[in-house]
Amino acid sequence: MSDSMQVGRSDFDRVMVPNYAPVDMIPVRGEGSRLWDQQGRDYIDLAGGIAVNALGHAHPALIEALTEQAGKLWHVSNVLTNEPALRLACKLVEATFADKVFFANSGAEANEAAFKLARRWAHETTGPEKHEIIACTNSFHGRTLFTVSVGGQPKYSQGFGPALAGISHVPYNDIAALEQQISPRTCAVVVEPVQGEGGVIPAAPGYLEAVRALCDKHGALLIFDEVQSGMGRTGKLFAYMHSAVQPDILTSAKSLGGGFPISAMLTTDRLASHFGVGTHGSTYGGNPLGCAVAERVLDIVNTPAVLAGVERRHQLLAEGLLAIAEDLPVFASVRGRGLLMGAVLSEPWKGQARQVQEAAQQEGLLVLQAGPDVMRLAPSLIIPEADIQEALVRLRRALERLVK
Repeated sequence: MSDSMQVGRSDFDRVMVPNYAPVDMIPVRGEGSRLWDQQGRDYIDLAGGIAVNALGHAHPALIEALTEQAGKLWHVSNVLTNEPALRLACKLVEATFADKVFFANSGAEANEAAFKLARRWAHETTGPEKHEIIACTNSFHGRTLFTVSVGGQPKYSQGFGPALAGISHVPYNDIAALEQQISPRTCAVVVEPVQGEGGVIPAAPGYLEAVRALCDKHGALLIFDEVQSGMGRTGKLFAYMHSAVQPDILTSAKSLGGGFPISAMLTTDRLASHFGVGTHGSTYGGNPLGCAVAERVLDIVNTPAVLAGVERRHQLLAEGLLAIAEDLPVFASVRGRGLLMGAVLSEPWKGQARQVQEAAQQEGLLVLQAGPDVMRLAPSLIIPEADIQEALVRLRRALERLVK
């Protein structure tokens, strides 16, 4: 079996586990914010691999970092450390609140580490009774049994046996509900500074500050899940930087590797000491290939030019979406932060985000949904402005056809 073997969308149904329902085209090449399918048709990519391709497709600097590292060292395991991992960790510590870093491969794994660390810290400093974790309804933290239990969407956790104990949920942006739920038994509160899968909902002004104050009052840790909102996505390196709040633990993935699978859990010296030798691990975590790419992503993204550009592109997209909304009755409002944006469907179009996504794809435009009522955009942070304008033209065409 070679690369020249012909495969198509029907092969997915034949040989893949049916837990995904991919669209009917297969992309084979990407450059910048454009993709081409097997037939050579071009698409503008406002999905960004679900907020992963922070610098678009095939960015020359990332190709260079990957190929250079590929010629040196691929994998050594954590019996040894490696230079790319150390360099990336140093830069993440320098750029954030954190003193220490743990590397893994996915957002779920970074969150798994965060939740385990919180429980370990509480167990060792207070005792086994302080183990409860509070998360938000409609949150999303991953697909492992632990992270899916912490995520506040029952549809993802039902049918997999007994639920993990000691986890509860309160509505997002509802500080009164959290105040009622939190107690001395709470070891951690986990929050997305911008709720992603739950509908692209930013934290309300003062919400994160109030959560931080409640955590301090009850001796609980504050965990920010920035898997989707981090690495420049909101116009700051991490979304918590828009507030006066620092978390105790922060998780990053998606855009961190710009398309290469890597994640990180960031934390303080005080907490890191509770993950002693042998308490947690990851075979591929800190892999030299992933760390070399992520270091280059960080070097490019964490610059005033790129971060300011995110805000400018947000304005262009928001203005364009609102202009479309004035002429076509599909969108009620636009929300989000930076280049994590949600166009909320109007009352008559509620529940039809998938149809909007499919109509856009037929016009050569890739968008996402965040639940059934929101079209989500998470494009490259450096998407050319000409591509934004062309994307808006294609979106308008798609919606016109849908409305007809």
